[in-house]
Amino acid sequence: MEGIVHRMVEVNGINMHVAEKGDGPVVLFLHGFPDLWYSWRHQILSLSSRGYRAVAPDLRGYGDTDAPSSISSYMCFHLVGDIVALIDSLGVDQVFLVAHDWGAILGWYLCLFRPERVRVYVCLSVPFRPFLGRNPKVRTVDAFHALYGDDYYICRFQEPGKMEAELARAGTSYVMKNWELTSPWNGVGISDKIPVRFITGDLDLVYTSAGMKEYIHGGGFKKDVPCLEEVFVQKGVAHFNNQEAAEDTSNLIYDFISKF
Repeated sequence: MEGIVHRMVEVNGINMHVAEKGDGPVVLFLHGFPDLWYSWRHQILSLSSRGYRAVAPDLRGYGDTDAPSSISSYMCFHLVGDIVALIDSLGVDQVFLVAHDWGAILGWYLCLFRPERVRVYVCLSVPFRPFLGRNPKVRTVDAFHALYGDDYYICRFQEPGKMEAELARAGTSYVMKNWELTSPWNGVGISDKIPVRFITGDLDLVYTSAGMKEYIHGGGFKKDVPCLEEVFVQKGVAHFNNQEAAEDTSNLIYDFISKF
């Protein structure tokens, strides 16, 4: 697409496919489930035309990036390690981070574990909540069952082979992060040195989930992310705002990162 370059990079023991375009400060885009680098195509073209090097990998297990066979190879630590190694390969110390959906959760982990690698963070759809409400007496998946029922996609992904069989026609695989391993960071917020802008759609099912609006607008989000500077709610937009409202989302990203 219009001069986007594709290459493979060795990172953290795997080969990662990267799409990029432009020169200048690096804007790193992390896609969600079940997307690819392609979900950022509009933003890659927009940001690269404004003086940035736009970089969008296929995350571990997706697209042309290696997909280790063991389910234990997809913990958040592996994923963060992949991104840190990718940043190193780009020859920069910090990136302007932009992420959506599961990629947004990975973005929050990167801010938590390696805040010095993130200059600013523009988060789409999923706010910082990985450690809120953690109950050591209740398994994470059991809590999802109680909240959303057996048909919730995370709950349906728990039996190895079952969901793969259902999705075989589309060739889609799954990944699931395990919160138990991140218990040492329970109650820890995001560094006050990382400016954050949050963008979501008013029709996004994440935004309309029980208690989410209260958390985002009622002070809880700001408490956990002290450098949260702005929250934008796009009218008439659902979950995939980087594609549904591509121009507006690109402009909101540029408007924020250009200040730093």
